[in-house]
Amino acid sequence: MPKIIKMVSVVFFLMFLMACDNKKIAENSSFPIDTTLCQFSSGECYKKVADLSVGLMIDPVHTPSEKPLNLTLKFSQSITNISVRVEGRDMFMGVIPVALSAIENNQAHGTLIFGSCSSDYMVWRVFVTFDYQGQQRTLMYDFLADNPQR
Repeated sequence: MPKIIKMVSVVFFLMFLMACDNKKIAENSSFPIDTTLCQFSSGECYKKVADLSVGLMIDPVHTPSEKPLNLTLKFSQSITNISVRVEGRDMFMGVIPVALSAIENNQAHGTLIFGSCSSDYMVWRVFVTFDYQGQQRTLMYDFLADNPQR
C-alpha cells in the first residue's frame, strides 16, 4: 500500500509541474478581445468616481507573468490614504499587495509581480482604495496576463 501512495504522490507532483509550465503560445490565441479589460497597449485605463478620474497604466503593456511590472496611477484631483492590491478575477491566486511611492503631482507608482497560471487566459483585478471628499472609494481594473499585443 505505501508504494501506491508514493506513486500517486509522484504522479500528482509531476502533473502540478506540467500545469505550471509557462510555455504559452500567445500568438495563436483563439480568445476574442474582451473590451471590458484594460488594454495598456492603447494607453491608460480610466475609471471615474464622483468627479474624479483615475488612470491606471502597467508597463510592460503586455503584462507578462512572473516579471516585474511598473504600475502608475494618475488622479485628476487630490486623494489621500491610498492602497492597492491585485487578485485573480475568476480564480483565487492569492492577494498581492502593491507598495506605492508617495503621491506626488496626483500620481502614485508601484511595482508588482504575479505568478503564472496553467490556463492560457488569466484575468487579474487591481483594487485601488483611497479617500476622496471625506469618503472611502474603491475602483477595480481588470486586465489580461500575458496579453498578446494585437
